[in-house]
Amino acid sequence: MLEAKSRISLSRSVDEWVTAALTAPGIRMVDLAPEIALDNTRPPGLLHADPADRMIIATARVLGATLITCDEQILTYAKAGHVRVRNGRART
Repeated sequence: MLEAKSRISLSRSVDEWVTAALTAPGIRMVDLAPEIALDNTRPPGLLHADPADRMIIATARVLGATLITCDEQILTYAKAGHVRVRNGRART
């Protein structure tokens, strides 16, 4: 949706980008488990209003995964200790 709204630009088509992302080492698609859906409806603290971002956060919380994001609202939420993140703009 971000690409369709010209909020981001990709170096290849969305289909190619998703295929490449899902075949990258360490990346996997997970099912929407009931625990994730429930965590999305009852998150601790003040959480992002965007429903897609809330689902991403709930997935990371339930799986114990680390999100890589530049989203300031998610980064702020993480500072309260509710989800692990890595700043996608930080240089390593």
